[in-house]
Amino acid sequence: MPDNLPTIEFPAAIVDLKYPLMRLRQALEGRGVVRIVAMGSSSTAGRADVVPYPYRLEMYLRQHYKDEDPHPNIRIDVLNRGKGNEEADDELKRFETDIFQDDPTLVIWQVGTNAVFHNDRYNVDVVAENIRKGLAQLRARGFEVLLIDPQYTTKMLWDDRAELSDKMVRLIRNAAEEAQVSLFQRWALMRHWHVQNKVSFEQLVDPTDGDLLHQSDWSTMQVSLALKNAIIKAATPGA
Repeated sequence: MPDNLPTIEFPAAIVDLKYPLMRLRQALEGRGVVRIVAMGSSSTAGRADVVPYPYRLEMYLRQHYKDEDPHPNIRIDVLNRGKGNEEADDELKRFETDIFQDDPTLVIWQVGTNAVFHNDRYNVDVVAENIRKGLAQLRARGFEVLLIDPQYTTKMLWDDRAELSDKMVRLIRNAAEEAQVSLFQRWALMRHWHVQNKVSFEQLVDPTDGDLLHQSDWSTMQVSLALKNAIIKAATPGA
């Protein structure tokens, strides 16, 4: 990882969630465990030496609600249900065991990357339809949901994947709007860092990843911080 990383911005227009997290807000005022389930692929599961966002998010949220906004009667657990190389098509089959049985206060669902990366295996329109089906299932059971779209990295912009990435991001945004759930715009945020803040792909991408697909530890940390701040703001009355 190169030294002298540039200063990056977290524009509210990109980072802020559209809807308040009311169930999470209520759970924070209770007692006991506040459970969050993170469903997704390798960005969620983690790979190599990169610490994935669910573990960072758990640490950041626990620290915030212990020291900055004390809620001594609760403990936040973020359960990592990521599985590499999967897409919404596969993840729907795991909803019962990996989400429903845990009865989480919040479901974070990271989708769309493998539809583009493995474009020989998945069809983005079919993936989008399965995202809509998954959101309908989660909403029907009363879960609060937060979607995360793909990472803005080198592989996602090579060859024919750039156009496909844009389409997948658009389809995810449309699915979130239809289901009236919030979307964490990872793609737009990382693109802002690259275009506006002059962060190179060398800094955004894991240098040990020959595919140039996965985020570096540094950019994963920054996305995790942005996600933490977005969740806290959406769960805080009057924020």
